[in-house]
Amino acid sequence: MQLKLQNAAVELSGKTLLHDINIEINDGDKIAIVGRNGCGKTTLLRLLSGELSIANRPDSVFSRSKGTVIGVLNQMTFADNSRSLVAEIRSAYSELLSMKDRLQYLLEEMNGGDEKIIAEYTSLLDLFTINGGFYFEKEYEAAIKSFGFSEEENYKPLSDFSGGQRTKIAFLKLLLSKPDVLLLDEPTNHLDINAVNWLESYIKDYKKAVVIVSHDRMFLDRTVNIVYEIEHGKITKYIGGYTDFTKQKKLAFEQQTKEYIAQQKEIARLNELAERFRYKATKAAMAQSKLKQIERIEPIDAPETYDLRTFHGSFEPETQSVKDVLLIKDLTIGFDKPLATVDFLLQRGERLGIIGGNGLGKSTLLKTIVGQIPALSGSVTIGGGVKIGYFDQQIAQHSSSDTVLDDFLNTFKGMGNFEARSALGAFQFSGEDVFKRVDMLSGGERVRLALCKILKTKPNFLILDEPTNHMDMVGKETLENLLSEFKGTLLFVSHDRYFVKKLASRLAVFENDTVSLYNYGYDEYYEKSKAAKDEAENKTNPTSKEDTPKKSKKGYTTPAKEKAKRERALKKAEEQISALEKEIDILKAELSLDENISDYIKLGELGEKIEALEEELLNAMEKWEALSSEAE
Repeated sequence: MQLKLQNAAVELSGKTLLHDINIEINDGDKIAIVGRNGCGKTTLLRLLSGELSIANRPDSVFSRSKGTVIGVLNQMTFADNSRSLVAEIRSAYSELLSMKDRLQYLLEEMNGGDEKIIAEYTSLLDLFTINGGFYFEKEYEAAIKSFGFSEEENYKPLSDFSGGQRTKIAFLKLLLSKPDVLLLDEPTNHLDINAVNWLESYIKDYKKAVVIVSHDRMFLDRTVNIVYEIEHGKITKYIGGYTDFTKQKKLAFEQQTKEYIAQQKEIARLNELAERFRYKATKAAMAQSKLKQIERIEPIDAPETYDLRTFHGSFEPETQSVKDVLLIKDLTIGFDKPLATVDFLLQRGERLGIIGGNGLGKSTLLKTIVGQIPALSGSVTIGGGVKIGYFDQQIAQHSSSDTVLDDFLNTFKGMGNFEARSALGAFQFSGEDVFKRVDMLSGGERVRLALCKILKTKPNFLILDEPTNHMDMVGKETLENLLSEFKGTLLFVSHDRYFVKKLASRLAVFENDTVSLYNYGYDEYYEKSKAAKDEAENKTNPTSKEDTPKKSKKGYTTPAKEKAKRERALKKAEEQISALEKEIDILKAELSLDENISDYIKLGELGEKIEALEEELLNAMEKWEALSSEAE
């Protein structure tokens, strides 16, 4: 057990934000904390991290195992901004790097046959292996690449990176430092799909505990095994992923409702019998027994209704467009330099989802289509009768000193107060909410206001750039349902794979400086991409990058260079053989130590290690022979 909260509560400024908190975090737990925006999810993370304290109550407990290391992103800072990206990431492995240096030193000192040195080397080698010493470099190389950093950026100083990039570097370092309890608040925000896929795999294989606050439903389904939901200030535990949680919650609600109704009926029946016979002398005893029976019933609480407050409405296009809504022909997009060239035809009623890495041109494409950015070349043709509704994050962050109502009326000149308040009410701006100043709204509220304005124009072609940012899960599901019923054409960019899966009938994927069109949805795309990746990995030579002969660049190869390359490879193979032979000799020496002669378990372990190393040595010898033949 790493952390435990029992009967705990959180108070701020005398107000109780959360109560009856009961959470236990153990090694291997992958925990999601879910709930509506503003319910206290981030507050709970701050409590777990030690930033907040529990309320002083007699039965409250907050216990933490001695030496438990808790990792939070806002604790990550850079001590030296002149350090390179790779050097900063490698610093997360400081213990392994120290072990590696010590092993190298001990290996060089073992020629004298000192048993203490041999014993220390063997023990340290076991610890180094258990802690991933032979694969940590591949781990961080894959992580850096998956997070969108190029090989050229690996050795750039931290000071040269943007704020967003520095946050990603700090996040990577936090992940790879492997704290005992990893606290992640919306970790998939601002990560592209490649990075999210890597993060999912990393968390699934993480041996320690992870606590995640996220609105990414697919991410939670693929990573967590426990869900804590915060609703009405209380916390309820569910076993399984996000989909399991939604099913269990529904079943629990239905079961409690049935039991509550059945109990109320039984109480009503007993009360009716008692009332009927209480004034009859011959039946008075029976009436009293019924009343006592009611007293003995342990009451079942009426289930609290779900907090499903959300926006709603049905928005039909005012007019129908022509069949060919959008034709993109040889369109090159970008600013100072081209980002991508795109070709596609979008027809009435189609739903094209755009996915891919950050900075590749997805949002730039949408801005080019609506005329905010000029095309570098090619053409954009909008069909006749097409009425566009365009949403992007800049629009969503619109700020004004006007009230919500005045801002809405300024957009729709001539509209009456009743119609405006009805439209705003459908998007959760009711009562006094319409008199809030726009610049005082939360991110989620501004998104709702922007969507309300766009949909009120009754477009037949919606172009949406990350519309679910700042939305909680209920809001996302509501928007998905609304767009599923939309009769017009849809073109959207999203990193929310569940959203893409639900809505896209076609995909445009930005990757490797190209844009590929697929005439199917996300599920089929994911399965085919995964199969292609697995096939490519199976075909790849399993030897390390260093051992794999690199293809020479055409036009730059000379016999002298080829000879030097062969000599370097040959020398490296000889060094590998020498190191393996030393390791085998050390292990064989251990076999004859007095303390091991009668320890059959230890002898078996040593035998297995020797066998594995001898097989590795045989492969190294074969490689050396092949290189020697080439040299001749």
